[in-house]
Amino acid sequence: MFYDKMPLDNRYFMFRLAKYLKGYRAKTIIGPFFKLFEAFFELITPLVVAWVIDTAIPRGRSGDFAGLWIGGGIILALGVLGLAFTITAQFFASRASAGFGTNLRRELYHHINTFSYAELDKFSTTSLITRLTSDVNQAQQAVAMFIRLILRAPFISVGAIVMAMIIDLKISLIFVVSALVIGGALWLIMSLTMPGYKRVQEKLDEVTRLTKENLSGARVVRAFDAETREISAFDAAADVLSRTSIKVSSLLNPLTYAVLNIGVIVLLYFGGVSVNAGKLTQGEIIALVNYMTQILTAMIVFANLLVTFTKASASAARINEVFDVTTSMEEGSGASPDLDANAIELNDVTFTYAGSSAPSLSDVNLKIAKGMSVGILGGTGSGKTTLVSLITRLYDVNVGEVKIFGHNVKDYTNDELYSLFGVAPQKAVLFEGTVRDNIRWGKEDATDEEIEKALVVSQSKEFVDNLKDGLDTMINQDGKNLSGGQRQRLTIARALVSNPKILILDDSSSALDFATDAKLRKALNELKKSEKLTSVTVSQRATSIKYSDLIIVMDDGKIVGFGTHDDLISSCDVYREICLSQNKGDDENE
Repeated sequence: MFYDKMPLDNRYFMFRLAKYLKGYRAKTIIGPFFKLFEAFFELITPLVVAWVIDTAIPRGRSGDFAGLWIGGGIILALGVLGLAFTITAQFFASRASAGFGTNLRRELYHHINTFSYAELDKFSTTSLITRLTSDVNQAQQAVAMFIRLILRAPFISVGAIVMAMIIDLKISLIFVVSALVIGGALWLIMSLTMPGYKRVQEKLDEVTRLTKENLSGARVVRAFDAETREISAFDAAADVLSRTSIKVSSLLNPLTYAVLNIGVIVLLYFGGVSVNAGKLTQGEIIALVNYMTQILTAMIVFANLLVTFTKASASAARINEVFDVTTSMEEGSGASPDLDANAIELNDVTFTYAGSSAPSLSDVNLKIAKGMSVGILGGTGSGKTTLVSLITRLYDVNVGEVKIFGHNVKDYTNDELYSLFGVAPQKAVLFEGTVRDNIRWGKEDATDEEIEKALVVSQSKEFVDNLKDGLDTMINQDGKNLSGGQRQRLTIARALVSNPKILILDDSSSALDFATDAKLRKALNELKKSEKLTSVTVSQRATSIKYSDLIIVMDDGKIVGFGTHDDLISSCDVYREICLSQNKGDDENE
């Protein structure tokens, strides 16, 4: 069988994902039996139709309509009972498959959220979205089809052959041959097309990626008048997806319907000969045609079931790829920060991104005392963001250790560690909701007074007060209805509202004008004095970190200088070049 050629994980995907049927197993088991009863009524119906044609109709011609009423009543009763059992089975299938999909989607989403940045780097965002949506939907559909058809289709196929044998053994050979031909065709088609279903999902990843990029980068596309080019790229990707889908599924239904029609033609020919010879009645021929239609329709349905399972198998393999990746960061057992120790300490730290041939940080040693303001400066790719990512344990170091308030970051639980930090990332990310909701990401139960304090320090209060609904103003997805500077200030407010011990600003004031940037630095300096806040500021601007207690200069993954502004101007060539390149030479030489 074609399943033998499938990878082990693909072939037995239901066994790996069956645990997500928890709470719906009874419906999964009971549902197929209701479809079995409905199939039984369907198999009886042609016999009743044959009796009506051969017996009730001739009697009706002589004025006896009782048989017609009885036959019609039986057919109607069988139809009503079959419909009742079908609706019940559909209900069980819908509940079980929807529950399965909900459980699987929830667990997959939860599992993805346990990933560190190292694991997220292994998958593209669009691929994870496709796996969480389309692939889960394919698996969910397979569960629904399993409940509806796993017993019904084989029972109809075998039952129709048995019923045909009861009517006429020789004629039933047509059924057997047709079933064997269509079964062989199914095996051949599935063997050839099964690997293509994974390619279909991969092509869907590409379409999703292009869609996401164009929607998120719509302003850039229009700014460069690239609409035509992007439309062409999307059309090409969609065309590849379409051609791949057609290629793997185009033969199945045409071939099976061809076998169906040929089988009916052969049956009518030999059946007509038997009727002329007096071996069969007209009603029995109609019954045989009905059984032929039932068996071959069941085979077609079973073929579609196999297609669904094949697609779901490819999707399940992709889902299991995500489940098979576990976070490389084990949560610590817990530690109590020593607030008298150095706020941040890095000892012989080296870090290399997965797939990179060269380390992004090499032999970094650093000690930052509590209450210090630290600025980090360096060229693009010098390792600034990598350094703060290691401090906040977005990645784990390859060599060395990172300590926060006297303990290795690996000793803290996630909640303990993140409660110490307030982070404003390099890219200002806001979520759809009110201003208040976005700031409360930093502290869920933050009061309006705490929010206002964070707004004041981050220089956000003035523009928030001028918004139509103030804190209740709705922010669009990604903060599209705010300017870049407003978004950055709100992310800084979000980082401050939790009253952190360590504030990380990763180039998060790049969109601010110089006056606002100066006000922000002044407010942070006052906060540092009053609350012993330790701040680490990554910036491309020398002026943004000029008055920090300690300035760290990075180049090619190494610390090439540290000290105050005056010290570095005289001792660090890299720092001096950066300052001069920003037209601050006169100021530094004073």
